[in-house]
Amino acid sequence: MKNLLLATMLLLMIPVYTKAQNADAIVGFWLNEEKDAKIQIYRSGDEFSGKIVWIANQFEADGKTPRKDTRNTDPALRNRSILNMVILTGFEYDDGEWEDGKIYDPKSGKTYSSKMKLKGNTLDIRGYVGVSMFGRTTTWTRAQ
Repeated sequence: MKNLLLATMLLLMIPVYTKAQNADAIVGFWLNEEKDAKIQIYRSGDEFSGKIVWIANQFEADGKTPRKDTRNTDPALRNRSILNMVILTGFEYDDGEWEDGKIYDPKSGKTYSSKMKLKGNTLDIRGYVGVSMFGRTTTWTRAQ
């Protein structure tokens, strides 16, 4: 009887395990569309975030000063380094998509509502204001 109960409990846990496995499919390193930045996507609890871990032009023209977030709409944040900046926040997995997140674009200094969808080794990220129909999709590639 104990074996039957244990087997039943294990079978009931398979859908939960599979959902967690699917949710973690985006965890890892990604190159942005321009291939000038590498972003690490990671899980924190039930949410997914991403930070810039490499940029092609890491320093200002002087070759010493790290590139800063000079286009940020918040003047208090314009002195922070782009390297290690968190640009993806608050994404939650739901039925094959990561939704209800935010993406920050350091090139424009703007933050957008966002959702993501995995397609093999590419990740389509849609940024939008208000309704996702009025937005733009960028495609990232899984880094090797």
